[in-house]
Amino acid sequence: MTEKTQLLDAEAIRRALTRIAHEIVEKNKGTEDLVIIGIKTRGIHLAKRLADRIQSFEDQQVPVGTLDITLYRDDLKQRTEQAVVHGSEIPFDITDKKVVLVDDVLFTGRTVRAALDALIDIGRPTQIQLAVLVDRGHRELPIRPDYVGKNVPTSRDEVVAVNLAETEQEDKVIIMENANTL
Repeated sequence: MTEKTQLLDAEAIRRALTRIAHEIVEKNKGTEDLVIIGIKTRGIHLAKRLADRIQSFEDQQVPVGTLDITLYRDDLKQRTEQAVVHGSEIPFDITDKKVVLVDDVLFTGRTVRAALDALIDIGRPTQIQLAVLVDRGHRELPIRPDYVGKNVPTSRDEVVAVNLAETEQEDKVIIMENANTL
């Protein structure tokens, strides 16, 4: 895989997350009964950043949890390697809460479908909203995000890579392309 183009740099990611944080508070008329849950792995870091931004301008701490969807994936039987389950960490009740589910990239919608199944097994929220840093299209399921950092039309041969300081030591979003398709 080779880098084709950079979509977002660190400053653009910061601005997108700040905008999404404001949109979340506006849509939910504040932070009452609001919780944020990140899908492992990068969704967790983005969820924490959103909660930090909300706290900075609302002076309210929003609970943050992590969701491991490994056992809810619909491709488990097709995978050759053994699935590694890290477990979800949601130290609060999501029943009757407004849950903002956070992921880095929305593609086919299958990850979000698995996350919805996992959340419903944990509790019964009044509402589930979806926030993504990048929506790249190519949906296979009828899933649409409520909050989007950037919409990017891509080909199926391309890969959108989100690099975050917490995992790759720098913030950027790039499109990668298979060298064989060049």
